[in-house]
Amino acid sequence: MTVESPEKLAEALVSVGYLADDGIATAGFLALRLGRPLFCEGEPGTGKTSLALGLAEALGMPLIRLQCHEGIDAAQALYEWDFPRQLLHLRTLEAAGGGGLDVEAAEQSLYTERFLLSRPLLKALQTAPCVLLVDEIDRADDEFEALLLQLLDENAVTIPEFGEVRAEHPPLVVLTSNRTREVHDALKRRCLYHWLEHPDLGREIEILRRKIPDLGEGLAAQVAAAVHRLRGMELLKPPGVAESLDWAQALLALGMSELDAAAGARTLGSVLKYSEDLDRVRATLDKLLA
Repeated sequence: MTVESPEKLAEALVSVGYLADDGIATAGFLALRLGRPLFCEGEPGTGKTSLALGLAEALGMPLIRLQCHEGIDAAQALYEWDFPRQLLHLRTLEAAGGGGLDVEAAEQSLYTERFLLSRPLLKALQTAPCVLLVDEIDRADDEFEALLLQLLDENAVTIPEFGEVRAEHPPLVVLTSNRTREVHDALKRRCLYHWLEHPDLGREIEILRRKIPDLGEGLAAQVAAAVHRLRGMELLKPPGVAESLDWAQALLALGMSELDAAAGARTLGSVLKYSEDLDRVRATLDKLLA
C-alpha cells in the first residue's frame, strides 16, 4: 500500500482501529517515505507496540515481532544452525560413501539455507516488505544493540559461514522503549524518534468507543476521566490505555452502566496492578469518581 501523506496514513490507521494523532501519523509517514527505522519511546501503555501492529495491518504487510529481554542474543534474535539435522546429514553422507567422507564437500553442504533457522531479525530481511517490531529494546543488553546496527544501516546481516543476507525491499522497523534505561546514541542516530504521550481525554474516549462498540458514551467518558485522574497521582504503575480498556470491559461484564464508587471498588483490580496503588486509590475513591 502506497501512502501519500501523514493524513492518509492516519486514515489508514483509523480504519484498523488505531487512532493516531498528527505527531504519530507524521513520524510513521516519514519512516515509510525515508526508509528509516522509527524509534518510539514513552511510558508503558501509550500505544507504542499497538502502533507497529496497526501499521502492519493498515499497510497490508506481515508483522514480525522480536520481544527483547535481558540476555537476548544472536541465536534468539537473528539465526542459529540446526545442529541435529546437520549431524543427521553428515551420517547420511558417510553411509552413502561407504564409510568415507569428503570433509571439505561435507562442510560446505552443512552451511546452506537448508540448515539455517531464521529468527525474527533474519526472517524480516527474508520476508520484506514487512513491519519488523523490536519491542522493548531497553530490556536488552548493550551488546544486543550493537547486533542491530548493520541491519539498521544496510538492511542486511552477515553470517560468517553463509555470507550476507540483504533485504530486496527494506522492512519498516519500529523499535519501542519504556525507557527503563537509556538506549545508546549509535542506535538512536540511525532512527527517526518519536515520544508517545498518553492520549488526551477526548482521544481516549474515542479509543474506548472504537475498541468496545457496546460501551456507552457516558461510561466511556467516566472511565477515561477517572484514568486521567489516576495518572495524575503518584502511583507505582500509572494505568495505560490497555488498563482503560480492561476497566471498561470489566464494568460491562458486570452489567454496570455507570462508574460510581461502588462499581469502582469492585473493579479497581482491572486498572491498578500493585497493592500499594490499590490501597492509595481506595482511600480517595469517592473523590476520584466524583
